Amino acid sequence: MTIDLLESLADPAEQPGDRSAGRGDGAAAAFVSAAPRLFAIGMRVLRDVGEAEDVVQETWLRWAGTDRSVVNSPPAFLALTTTRLALNVAQSARKRRETSAGPVLPETPDRAIGPETAAERHDAVESAIRLLLERLTPAERAVYVLRMAFDYPYRRIAEVLHVGEDHARQLLRRARHHLATDRPHPVNTTAHRRLVRTFLAAARTGDLAPLESLLATDLAR
Repeated sequence: MTIDLLESLADPAEQPGDRSAGRGDGAAAAFVSAAPRLFAIGMRVLRDVGEAEDVVQETWLRWAGTDRSVVNSPPAFLALTTTRLALNVAQSARKRRETSAGPVLPETPDRAIGPETAAERHDAVESAIRLLLERLTPAERAVYVLRMAFDYPYRRIAEVLHVGEDHARQLLRRARHHLATDRPHPVNTTAHRRLVRTFLAAARTGDLAPLESLLATDLAR
């Protein structure tokens, strides 16, 4: 259970989901009480601290938006939700590029694809990058691209972006939330084209240094 999540639960003004997610019906107290068990479930399934924390965070979002008046056993509900979410993450780990807001890209350059497939892939990347530019801050976008599209470990993300590992995890959680809830903002066409071009080159050649540099530069602006 992360400190930032505990702090958000302690402050009703920052709680996600519907307005009844605060202390009125004991939702926060029930969740905090179950959190250690939920984290343990995530760790047993995923064996990764960051992924387990993400699953616990997502469980809270589900719990905050649930009609708790029909839940007979909050601990059982929370444990079942966490288990299902963790299993979903485990099952989709190899398909992260397909299930994220990012594009569908091969692990290594695929020179056998035809022009039609290449065009479809380019369109998918353009749409995905536009979504990231519309809804995420430069920091959130950088973490999201490196983690979700290229499977970077948090330690490496922290090194590239000069942030702490815990902060990188927090930025990914924020990015996921903003992708699901935020309204789009205008996108700079030049920035969009530059990121698409650099992203595609990284995926095609395997040379990620230019992409790292671009993301870090955007973060510093």
